[in-house]
Amino acid sequence: MDESVATTTSPSSSSLPPPPPLPPPEEPEPKKLKMSTTTSDDETTNTDPNSIDRKPRYKRRKIAIFLAYCGVGYQGMQKNPGAKTIEADLEEALFQSGGIPEPDRGNPKRFDWARSARTDKGVSAVGQVVSGRFYVDPPGFIDRLNSHLPDQIRVFGFKRVTNSFSSKKFCDRRRYVYLIPVFALDSSAHPDRESVLASLGSENELSKCLECPDRGRKVLGVMGKRKIIESKTLEVDGIDVVAQTETTETESGFVLNNDGTENENVELESKDSGVELLVETGGSEEVGSGLVKNSNGDGKAGKKSVFSYGEKEKEKFNRILSRYVGTHNFHNFTTRTKAEDPAAKRFIISFDANTVVNVEGVDFVKCEVVGQSFMLHQIRKMVGLAVAVMRTGAPESLIDVALQKDVNFTAPTAPEVGLYLDECFFTSYNQKWKDTHEEISMKDYAEEAEDFKMKQIYPHIGSTELKEGSVGIWLHSLNHRNYPDLNYLEANKVSKNGLAEETAAVPSVPVESVA
Repeated sequence: MDESVATTTSPSSSSLPPPPPLPPPEEPEPKKLKMSTTTSDDETTNTDPNSIDRKPRYKRRKIAIFLAYCGVGYQGMQKNPGAKTIEADLEEALFQSGGIPEPDRGNPKRFDWARSARTDKGVSAVGQVVSGRFYVDPPGFIDRLNSHLPDQIRVFGFKRVTNSFSSKKFCDRRRYVYLIPVFALDSSAHPDRESVLASLGSENELSKCLECPDRGRKVLGVMGKRKIIESKTLEVDGIDVVAQTETTETESGFVLNNDGTENENVELESKDSGVELLVETGGSEEVGSGLVKNSNGDGKAGKKSVFSYGEKEKEKFNRILSRYVGTHNFHNFTTRTKAEDPAAKRFIISFDANTVVNVEGVDFVKCEVVGQSFMLHQIRKMVGLAVAVMRTGAPESLIDVALQKDVNFTAPTAPEVGLYLDECFFTSYNQKWKDTHEEISMKDYAEEAEDFKMKQIYPHIGSTELKEGSVGIWLHSLNHRNYPDLNYLEANKVSKNGLAEETAAVPSVPVESVA
């Protein structure tokens, strides 16, 4: 037994063949670097750690980017296929500057994209904030980013934030500014054509607006027939004779002779020359903005009473705007949002208009509204209804009616050109992370933002009003005929306090922020 074991367990080692040689170890392929400041991604990378040509390796950083833009020519902030948007240009600039890799291009979810506010078409911004994960380590990131953006979009800088940060979710409130021309609050400035024609021949005759691009247009179905008697001095056999011609003005604005035919030589406006005939008002004629020509024939130019945004007007307008403050149902101040939708409830923190600024020779009232969040067209409709109440004589309680959940109300929409996003606030975030992260605010970029506003946004607002008269044209339509709901209180037998006679006021209750 012992011998057999010895025989099987101790063979001669020299009788076994030598083991085959092992293959040489294969070196792993170098990983493809995400970004490089010297070579492109498809170029060969030197893996020698001591080589000076080795491509650096960068990490993505979660950051908040501060920027401003002038909204002219853009279809709003949010990216929309087929439309020219701020986000589309900004995303492309981030890719061109190396902040976004090729695989993530066109896919915002890959780099955790978020925006603080979704501004509408034509709306500008001074303190917009966006967030995401980008490659920002190479020096000069902001300069490279701005080099790929048009002049009307400017990035001020960025700050590191927590991994969970979202510029939309962590934004506590937003402040918007709407610049409304001072003349928009004057009921006699830029009156609608219907009111001008209806006032002819009365003691309260209105002067025709001479500065609007749509001047000279006829208005159908506005007024009834009106007798027009013209006196002409004719010389008959050497004797001056005064002859009178009676004509009738129809609803269409044309003038009829005594036989019922149209008189092509007499019109309220001269369509051949493109210049309106002056309408006498209180012994004078309006010849320009704020100037009148005396009717006594002395040819001297006098100054008519000019509307100003004084203390009385300021107090009234601020009182009107203050009715929006608090939590209300704003379903009448947006589109596609039903009264039952929780998103219709919004909290307005403040709304005032205390400052007048002069832009391109035009005085504007600076309306500042601060709220948790806003819906599509909400601010423009809030301003539109407030201006309508200010200049048309509608009761201030009309705003309270428009804010009721069970009322369907059509509010006027002010032009978009005067609106811009002024600043976004992150109070809770800054308080929570003040010991470990930088404060997210515009304090460090205040001078740059003010400079951009004065060079890009304000000149655009002023020049647009001067060239296109957007607010002036809008005011021509701001009347009870185009907006019948301005007569809502009277038509629905609602008392002056804004409540139906058989109903009681429903107090509003603050709610949490709605994104």
